Amino acid sequence: MSPQPILLQVVIRQRRLHRYGMFQAAYNEAAKRISPELTGTAPSRAQLHRWTSGELKRLPYTDHCRVLEAMFPEWTADQLFAPCPPHVLADEPAAYALSDERADLESTADRVGPNPYADVTAVFATRAEFSYAHPPHALLDGASSIRAAGLSLNMLCQQYPDQRLYRLIEDGATLQALFLDPEGEAIRAREHEEDYSDNHLTTLTRLNIEVLTRLRKRLSSEAQERLTVAVYDETIRFNITLINDRLCVMQPYLPSARGLDSPTFLAERSATGTGTGLYETFEETFNALWERGRTL
Repeated sequence: MSPQPILLQVVIRQRRLHRYGMFQAAYNEAAKRISPELTGTAPSRAQLHRWTSGELKRLPYTDHCRVLEAMFPEWTADQLFAPCPPHVLADEPAAYALSDERADLESTADRVGPNPYADVTAVFATRAEFSYAHPPHALLDGASSIRAAGLSLNMLCQQYPDQRLYRLIEDGATLQALFLDPEGEAIRAREHEEDYSDNHLTTLTRLNIEVLTRLRKRLSSEAQERLTVAVYDETIRFNITLINDRLCVMQPYLPSARGLDSPTFLAERSATGTGTGLYETFEETFNALWERGRTL
């Protein structure tokens, strides 16, 4: 082990990427900027631990080094895998300056022990903070499957360009979109709860449904079958987006607060397949809502 932490470990901590899921998302976003074929090449949890522990005898593969240099452009790969300069450690807030021993214990607990946060990898106080950290294109570009259930599904219909969604589905992606029924009772109850008096949510949801149904008409006949739109009329509790059967974006609806002001949770399906994480919980919720929904 290095007598002092290597620079990569410190800058990951300083950028608040010390949770593996957060590092993985940032890595993949940087990889996309460099070259599309590098998307999804983030190191495993165990590999990242080796990178940050000082155990490496030589630099990782060239592509890994390229992505790391894109994530941390002020440093070269050689510098990132060298002992951290004293002035960088001096600038690190005390709250994040973990000792090597504590960092090793946290990493070991993540790899072999029960995770006290289930499979939640990130939490944001509002949807705005989440969108800033994970813009829609970073989440959806290159996706092979998207399942979304909520109220108006603005991330899909207002924040992600039609042309990108069109190309995604034409290239083989499947999309299931489940909206709160704009003609139902539940959406009117939510409008009353959020103190809207002008049918704001009803109008927006109708518009977003039209965005997807209009897009479906433009698709080739084969691709049209991969885009399904449905509605349901039940008390709105969560906005759920499942990407590639692996990543879950869950946003609860709070009483008397706009959806924009509600927190956002990211959960990743456990690689162990135990079925005990929050990903599976909200996947089951989505499936139950979908089965009770009405296809348009």
